[in-house]
Amino acid sequence: MPEPYANGPKSAAIETMTRRAWLVGGSSAAFLAGLWWMQDETVSAATFEVVKSDDEWRRLLKGQAYNVLRHHGTERPYSSPLNLEKRAGTFHCAGCDLLLFSSETKYESGTGWPSFYRPLANAVGTKTDRSLLMTRTEVHCRRCGGHLGHVFEDGPKPTGLRYCMNGVAMTFVPHKPGPA
Repeated sequence: MPEPYANGPKSAAIETMTRRAWLVGGSSAAFLAGLWWMQDETVSAATFEVVKSDDEWRRLLKGQAYNVLRHHGTERPYSSPLNLEKRAGTFHCAGCDLLLFSSETKYESGTGWPSFYRPLANAVGTKTDRSLLMTRTEVHCRRCGGHLGHVFEDGPKPTGLRYCMNGVAMTFVPHKPGPA
């Protein structure tokens, strides 16, 4: 004997509710997973030695440097004079003047941004960046938290790393010639 309502209207309603519950539940789980995946692992500004208000940063940083350092922007490739810089010297954070990279570790990556295979000791910090629907490692100034660029694992020896930096986020200080 068949079960009551096996093919009746009550069975169809239950089946529809079950599909709807799976759809809503699955969509909710996917949405929450997406939010977790895209979460920003921003370090609190209070953890940096140099802390300024947004208005102070805006007054201090000129042009695109403000957008890149404070709002994680990116300059156009091949637009920075620092990409072509070949002199001996050091690259500093444009926000707080911390020494970041030595010219000895700079190399031509072909990407259009100044690239280095190693930062100076205690110069930068990193965090996971899940913007643009991909996972990358963001590089920021250890002292002021300014966004510098990203680091990738396709660089030259000895580290195999490529610190791909925004030129507007840095300044260059050439070495002074020694006594003759």
